Amino acid sequence: MSILEVRNLYKVFGPSPSRAFTLLEKGASKEEILKKTGNTVGINNASFSVEKQETFVIMGLSGSGKSTVIRCLNRLIEPTRGQVLIDGEDIMKMSKAQLLETRRKKLSMVFQQFALLPHRTVLGNAEYGLELSGVPKEERQQKAMQALEQVGLKGYEQQYPSELSGGMQQRVGLARALANGPEILLMDEAFSALDPLIRTQMQDELLELQATLQKTIIFITHDLDEALKIGDRIAIMKDGEVVQIGTPEQILTKPADEYVRAFVQNVDRTKVITVSAIMRKAPTVALYKEGPKAAIRKMENERMSIIYALDNERKLQGIVTIDDAIQLVRERKDDLTPVVANNIFTTTPDTAIGNLLGTALETSQPIAVLDENGRLAGIVDRASILGELSKTMDEEELPVSLADQLEEESTPNQKED
Repeated sequence: MSILEVRNLYKVFGPSPSRAFTLLEKGASKEEILKKTGNTVGINNASFSVEKQETFVIMGLSGSGKSTVIRCLNRLIEPTRGQVLIDGEDIMKMSKAQLLETRRKKLSMVFQQFALLPHRTVLGNAEYGLELSGVPKEERQQKAMQALEQVGLKGYEQQYPSELSGGMQQRVGLARALANGPEILLMDEAFSALDPLIRTQMQDELLELQATLQKTIIFITHDLDEALKIGDRIAIMKDGEVVQIGTPEQILTKPADEYVRAFVQNVDRTKVITVSAIMRKAPTVALYKEGPKAAIRKMENERMSIIYALDNERKLQGIVTIDDAIQLVRERKDDLTPVVANNIFTTTPDTAIGNLLGTALETSQPIAVLDENGRLAGIVDRASILGELSKTMDEEELPVSLADQLEEESTPNQKED
């Protein structure tokens, strides 16, 4: 269910937006419009929707229009044309009083440069928005304290911003936004001013916080790795236009054009591409109704020397090898259970491929993929994992053991003369 919708949004900066629209309709570029009219097209017909409790990332290079978009969502910048619907209500049609109420109750913003008041304590900064809204002192301090605890600043209430590190100052800004209890959290390059190590830590903390609070977050960044890490979906902008919207995996595997393809070409795909993208159907045998002969026939059909044994709820019990199944036939036994081995590696569909490298090098057997209920969803083999990894790393960068594995699995067996 969409909590926010942006429909055909435009923002033109300059003396005569109407002239710019005439040229836009003729297909003129941003540069041509600036040269001919003196107007800058900040947003060009942007449309997207954001689902409730989703982390939606808008990214692009400097000048792409991403920060202009987020400021149009709460009308810090007035759009030139289009609609911004929050819970179905167009903020473009709101009075000043209605807009103020929406900003106070539905939207909160976290800025890149923290925007803290230096003369107020951490607690004073965290409660500031509630104070402006007229919330009684005891209530607003209680909510601010709760927000500070959520971002890990309990015990720092009486400190001043100048006494805090950059990462801690940004936590104060985040606490101030959360204290208002917003439905939608707007974060404009919130971590860009931080050192790389602190930035990574803040990204991790935001993911943990979101898992608990389940807010709707719209996050602006110019960093693709950051977008891929925290976004449920990503919108990529260029020259004011939205050129592609998709999940991190869709952005990496199916770039919409050369611009997006150039953006993602140096990304470590194995940190983003998940098992679900490369897993395949697994050969299975039902322990409660099938015996060794059925298992052998299925292994022959699949040209595999193992088969995955399931119970009556399709939960994985282990594997049966072709040798063990043949031995049971020789002994004229019908029950596979005694030879089911549970020495098998498992993973989940949403596991990043890069996390399976060690396992892929350790076992020659496919890895079983289990869903959240423990049912077998498929298998992923070593060749698929190593092949995906090789797309990201140059040959000289590969671990020696991995390079050897790739060479072995890509070279046909040669018969000696």
